[in-house]
Amino acid sequence: MTIDQSISLMTELIETSIWVGGPVLGAALVGGVLIGVLQTATQIQEQSVGFVVKAACVLLVFFMGGTALASKTVKFTRDHFDRIGDVVR
Repeated sequence: MTIDQSISLMTELIETSIWVGGPVLGAALVGGVLIGVLQTATQIQEQSVGFVVKAACVLLVFFMGGTALASKTVKFTRDHFDRIGDVVR
């Protein structure tokens, strides 16, 4: 494996991680910020409320876009399993 191939592999890995993890983390971030503002405004400081909202946001992302996230991950994995022969040489 050359340096260019390894850089390409790492670039694809980072891109796939961002595409798969980004929506999930973004939903948790938005849910956490919204519930934080709501808790501050109402002065309700219950930690379980924030957790439940963030978990619900993450589950919503998985239900709405889970197939796209999974297909991107499976495509990345299959492409790189097919290239194992190039790495070993």
